Amino acid sequence: MSDHRHAGAKDRGAEPGRRASRRAGDDGGPPPENLPPNGAPPQGRKSGLGVGGWVSIAVTGVMVLGTLGGYTLYRNTLAGFNTIDLSGKLSANRPVNETGAINVLLVGSDTREGDNLQYGQKMLNAGKRTDTIILMHISPNRDKATLISFPRDSVVDMPACKSEAGAPVAARHEMINAAYNEGGITCTIDTLESLTQIPIDHFVEVDFTGFKNIVDALDGVRICLKEPVNSKKAKLTLSAGWHNLKGEEALGYVRLRDYGDGSDIQRIKRQQVFLSKVVDKATSSALLTDPGKLFSFIGAASKSVRMDKALANDTQTLVKIAQSAKALTASGVKFITVPWGADPDDKNRVVWRQPAANELFEAIRSDTEVLPTAAPTGPAKPTVKNEQVRVQVFNGTDTPGRAKEVADKLTAQGFVVTNVGNARPVAGNVPTTTLRYAKKDTEGPAYGDTLAARLSGEKRAPVAGKVKPISTEAYVPPTPIAKPPTTGPILQLVIGADWPGVRVPTKIPDSLKDQVVDNKTDPCQ
Repeated sequence: MSDHRHAGAKDRGAEPGRRASRRAGDDGGPPPENLPPNGAPPQGRKSGLGVGGWVSIAVTGVMVLGTLGGYTLYRNTLAGFNTIDLSGKLSANRPVNETGAINVLLVGSDTREGDNLQYGQKMLNAGKRTDTIILMHISPNRDKATLISFPRDSVVDMPACKSEAGAPVAARHEMINAAYNEGGITCTIDTLESLTQIPIDHFVEVDFTGFKNIVDALDGVRICLKEPVNSKKAKLTLSAGWHNLKGEEALGYVRLRDYGDGSDIQRIKRQQVFLSKVVDKATSSALLTDPGKLFSFIGAASKSVRMDKALANDTQTLVKIAQSAKALTASGVKFITVPWGADPDDKNRVVWRQPAANELFEAIRSDTEVLPTAAPTGPAKPTVKNEQVRVQVFNGTDTPGRAKEVADKLTAQGFVVTNVGNARPVAGNVPTTTLRYAKKDTEGPAYGDTLAARLSGEKRAPVAGKVKPISTEAYVPPTPIAKPPTTGPILQLVIGADWPGVRVPTKIPDSLKDQVVDNKTDPCQ
């Protein structure tokens, strides 16, 4: 993130203008004053994910993960969804999806237009912002889903973009939800792709008008309360223990603020648990197999859902997402909030904590599935594990330290790096990244294929014939290898100007595991 702060950013945060008036409503509060040493927010923080966002994600999570399997049968009903054509409106420098995963941006609008006016008449002319931004990542194997929440108070570098109407919007250093207010979904997509380098394939946007009907279509959501609730603001009174929340009670629960210790972290976790229960019930209930209930559910959702035209018209993608519902069980759906801390330049805002945030983004964008190859016509290649592969890593570019950086990433995945060095010619860079083995090594292709599978981009075929490096030195791994292999070929990885990067298996970094929420998380424990 740049150290530059857009002119007037602090002034806007201090004035009682559009942002301050928004925070005066019942769905927003002041951001954190300061963060204590353990990284938890102050007890009084009341910003973050509001009702519009969590209602939106509850609706969208169920619809996208489960109900779109009825696309063909309910084509006429789905035609009722509002759509927008994003063609030609997004940045020309977008990241490319090379992994086979599906990334769907889920946004919740805090608009008070139409039927939403009953949830805040004072907010009628306050604009339309992303009350919640969540990226749903469905793995290439369609057996896992990770939902990443982006706090709306995050101060970020928003790139220049085009609004939904095609008007130019200037770059700025601002709160992330300003991208939606100034340029709609197109600027929101461009901003997130610029910051995370995660390609966004589709989006679904929801307001909270139809939330009560949709929860009722699931016959309510069962949730546990550790303490009793008596909130005048949320118009909710409940005893401690288990409740099956429907209608207004469910809406009041996701709007609830004055509960527990009042911290935003506890509130976000509570909402994530609620959503995990929604997804779990939808993917394991009779909803998907009951045509009447499914028709009613989709009909209710269509009143408050907007998506990109490409998704609405792509039967194949919709079916792929729907077919993943059976695999996306309790253990397959995880929720996490982007690591964040107080903005040192503005105590009323937050910034993403590094390097933890970038590590999370890298894990998501590098997710990959190694697809089985066609049946071989000759003898089958032996199965080679990462731990059996020895490799020398040589930097053929003018980027210093790249060989060591790549060696560390390969080592983290079990490969045995023996040497690092320089293979850059006197003039220019090596144009193409290559994997090489000695011409006499008959096992070279099999070992090379194992390593090639962990490189991003299109799979690279190993090349016979090694290069002579300009310099080389022994590589010392961060953690000593107990029993390094002593047999098998030693490969060469020559990094070129087209270096695609190392695929990182999609898993939540160890430093963030305590922040993961799934439907096994019990708020009463």
